[in-house]
Amino acid sequence: MAILRKSLTSKIDSVMGKETPLPIEEPRMSGAEAALTLQPAIIEPQPAIIEPQPAIIEPQPAPVDSLPIQEAPSVRPMDQEKMGYVSPSYTVSRSVTLNPQVLATNRCVGYQHDSPELEFYKVLRTQILQRTNGRGSTVMVTSALPGEGKTLTAINLAFTFAKEFKQTALLVDCDLRRQQIHQVLGFPSEKGVVDYLLHDCPCQDLFVWPGVEKLTIISGGKTVKESSELLGSPGMKNLVADMKNRYHDRYVFFDVPPLLTSADATAFAPYVDYILVAVQAGQTSLHDVNRALRLLPHEKVLGLVMNRQKGAMNGHGKN
Repeated sequence: MAILRKSLTSKIDSVMGKETPLPIEEPRMSGAEAALTLQPAIIEPQPAIIEPQPAIIEPQPAPVDSLPIQEAPSVRPMDQEKMGYVSPSYTVSRSVTLNPQVLATNRCVGYQHDSPELEFYKVLRTQILQRTNGRGSTVMVTSALPGEGKTLTAINLAFTFAKEFKQTALLVDCDLRRQQIHQVLGFPSEKGVVDYLLHDCPCQDLFVWPGVEKLTIISGGKTVKESSELLGSPGMKNLVADMKNRYHDRYVFFDVPPLLTSADATAFAPYVDYILVAVQAGQTSLHDVNRALRLLPHEKVLGLVMNRQKGAMNGHGKN
């Protein structure tokens, strides 16, 4: 899983200045990828981050004979208190039931407890916690171009952060032209951010509790063409501040459209604390990566998450 800093530097130096796709190793395993973080000041490598492959299939509807929700191993209340376990009670949020078959089909590995890919999201979570000092923060997840795995990265990060003892997580769909989070997770939703901004929908009516402890979601509602205007509006700024400050231990993940296809991400960037950019190995060129990074405030960029890097799980002995 480890990728040495020296090898990363030589690999990146060998392709700098060329508009060719990022190199990809010959696949030895299926369903695994490597991700690395880079400083935005045009490609200085940082320590490696590993994460699994994003879904590239259409979200599947939940079948009638839904399986029960998986539950985390039980921990005695006294032990939870000793370990600093945080578990709020959601009494206002609308409850929905997730179907494990749909989540598995759409590669939502963060929901599972025995998926080998989950460990890579835990590595990503640990690095984010260390770089943000473990304090609740707002994190925008975007990409350079469509199809690079940003939505699934946001979903699996939210699931993984909800498993952490000291944090809670909120996942917000801010792709106002093409909302997908509720479709990927397989639950119906008629209200979202647009309803709050344009139709005076109370904020508490937007929240959905998917039956996962310490996780809430906002996804759904109307789609709009004037998305960048809404994402950069004072109303959106106030909503983000409210989401962040309501719980001091909350990490809020915003799924935002790609940087190079609209102004949405650049309009929204001033309102968040940190930014993650998803790129696809063997597909996203360094030219497009650098173009995307130049549009962002460099001090907020945590790094790049490289999706679809094969062979990352060889060290775990998986097939």
